[in-house]
Amino acid sequence: MNLAQLLDVLREDPCVTHWRTLPARQAQWRPFPPGLDPRLTGALQGLGITALYSHQAEAIRSALAGADTTVVTPTASGKTLCYNVPVLDAILKDEASRALYLFPTKALAQDQLAELRRLSEAAAPQIKVYTYDGDTEPAARTAIRAVGHIVVTNPDMLHTGILPHHTRWVRLFSSLKFVVVDELHQYRGVFGSHVANLLRRLQRVCRFYGSSPVFICASATIANPGELASRLLGREARVVDQNGAPSGEKHFVFYNPPVVNRSLGIRRSSTLEARRLAVGFLKAGVRTIVFARSRIVTEVLLSYLKADAGPAAGAVRGYRGGYLPKERREIERGLREGSVRAVVSTNALELGIDIGGLDAAVLAGYPGSIASTWQQAGRAGRRTDTSVAVLVASSSALDQFVVTRPDYFFHKSPEHGLVNPDNLYILMSHLKCAAFELPFADGEEFGVSTTPALLEFLGEEGVLRRTGDRWHWMSASFPAEEISLRSASAENVVIIDTTRGARVIGEVDRFSAPMLVHEDAIYLHEGRQFHVDKLDWAEGKAYVRPVDVDYYTDAELSVDLKVLACNKEAARPAATHGWGDVRVNALVPMYKKVKLHTHENIGSGRVHLPESELHTTAYWAAVSEEALEGLSKPELQGALSGLANLLANIAPLYLLCDRRDIRVVPQLKSPFTGLPTVFCYDAYPGGTGLSERLFSLAPAVLAAAADLLAGCQCEAGCPSCVGPAITAGPAPKQAAGLLLQLLGEGDGHGLSG
Repeated sequence: MNLAQLLDVLREDPCVTHWRTLPARQAQWRPFPPGLDPRLTGALQGLGITALYSHQAEAIRSALAGADTTVVTPTASGKTLCYNVPVLDAILKDEASRALYLFPTKALAQDQLAELRRLSEAAAPQIKVYTYDGDTEPAARTAIRAVGHIVVTNPDMLHTGILPHHTRWVRLFSSLKFVVVDELHQYRGVFGSHVANLLRRLQRVCRFYGSSPVFICASATIANPGELASRLLGREARVVDQNGAPSGEKHFVFYNPPVVNRSLGIRRSSTLEARRLAVGFLKAGVRTIVFARSRIVTEVLLSYLKADAGPAAGAVRGYRGGYLPKERREIERGLREGSVRAVVSTNALELGIDIGGLDAAVLAGYPGSIASTWQQAGRAGRRTDTSVAVLVASSSALDQFVVTRPDYFFHKSPEHGLVNPDNLYILMSHLKCAAFELPFADGEEFGVSTTPALLEFLGEEGVLRRTGDRWHWMSASFPAEEISLRSASAENVVIIDTTRGARVIGEVDRFSAPMLVHEDAIYLHEGRQFHVDKLDWAEGKAYVRPVDVDYYTDAELSVDLKVLACNKEAARPAATHGWGDVRVNALVPMYKKVKLHTHENIGSGRVHLPESELHTTAYWAAVSEEALEGLSKPELQGALSGLANLLANIAPLYLLCDRRDIRVVPQLKSPFTGLPTVFCYDAYPGGTGLSERLFSLAPAVLAAAADLLAGCQCEAGCPSCVGPAITAGPAPKQAAGLLLQLLGEGDGHGLSG
């Protein structure tokens, strides 16, 4: 049975809720821009590239003209040439020219290095291309700094290993012509806010050495690529988003597993359904990639598929964080060469690593954003052949919303990549790093007009000292090493494996630590379980050891939220919407032990830790009591809890964030509004812009929540809509629907303050 026959069988499956056929697209060709070095055009032609796709030609012309440029096209559309061509052209014309490439992961950097070297060696063997990361041998680092024309690295290495030691990189920074920022859409939230400040530091060092590099960014499709690029770079960037690459016919299938418990809204496991579909593709000889939502599910699916494959089990591989680099390279090579017929992966293969041409992608659960879904689906059909992507939904509210609303998914992504580089916690951290790298002159700004006042504060703290008209770093510490790009807090809790020479295996921000690494917690890292033997709260260290148990822990969080300032407000006939500064006090009183697979509660324990305090921003929605006169107190409580669950699931669709990035707290009678209120707050100190965007998008988000609620097949409420914790309450589905109706009343336009 070939792919076409298999698709005919799949069309008859009653679980298929939508089938979208995306027609094949012809390439839009353009000639090489005039003026390219003949050695480069000759190398391209030698590699079989005799013309460029239209977006490649436009992006290259833009970069060569000195404009910051952001290329936004789908997977496998040849974005790499958009930056490799102008970079190599500049080096060929001036051997002193330098370029810096930033990739979000070491694996992606290594993969892109091979293609870059293939082109550079064909054009001019004397061009030196190197990676510079934590795996680079010390002996090689000196040579890279001295002769490297193109340095390929990641934000973390730029943060701790390059910028603080810029005096060793004079050749790079004095002649830097281009900076490439790949996978731009990955730089959002806290990580993106850090990277924006990192790029401020980079540009400051470049100015010191007399260079002004052009930035070339590449991104998957998001709603606001130009805005995200300008926030990250601190200046406007031209957007190139008209894709000229060809593609074969693609079938995109939405698959909703059958209901096994209608009253609770529970469907057959998406993992088991993904297994069944993948086995069908594998037995038909269709090269397949299966994406799982977690490392544990990846390994479970891998064991299933290996068992189902029988003698061909060796052609089925797994791919996730935690695999050794050599093993990952072997799997990637097997995918390109065809010896690996199926791979089960976390989102580690979502990024643009070259894995050749696959024919089918099975997504076991919604990846969390439309951008990620297209990235994963795009891993199949990288050639011009017919391909298929199947999204297998779970019972979660988010999955059910997407799988039952194909028009929402197939229209342009509403998701926004958001960053807040002026978050005070993050800004102050990088201001210290910048001062360590170079003294600040009086009147110099670092992204914000209040820089002089911030420098004065650091002077009062004894970190900086003013001499003449300059502020100099005075502390004995090395600031970059104390700052994680993945957290907004300067004080993280490090996680130490006591069985492996007291090796640090990870870290968690201070606010989340009581929930994740309290004593007796089961901490998951790289697919492995670790028991937390001790949490030294004062020192910020959690001591763990590997275990193999059949349960995980789930901490209970008690939250007290107080509004400190209302920055924006909008009134509706029966509701009030607001956004402002809040203080969140959180206490973890206890935890539960939950059995894997069955989710049974098999035990509990107390957590003895102090209350955590978080200053952040929040969006809130309050409903007038007059409009709720018909609801009893239990019904109102159930309605608020149900609304909170709906918003927690729907908001990430519009904000391009993880569910953990924005948290929702209902209050039966808020001390601030005096009314039944639901608060959605940024889960990081100072906020990262999520709740402010949610305030402006509130009508659309509330309408989507109402749509999800109305479309759910349950009667009174279930985990797929209002959540599992309140299904025993009196008609929470209907009460939550009333709240949504009242909150959404108005003109339907975005809110403004």
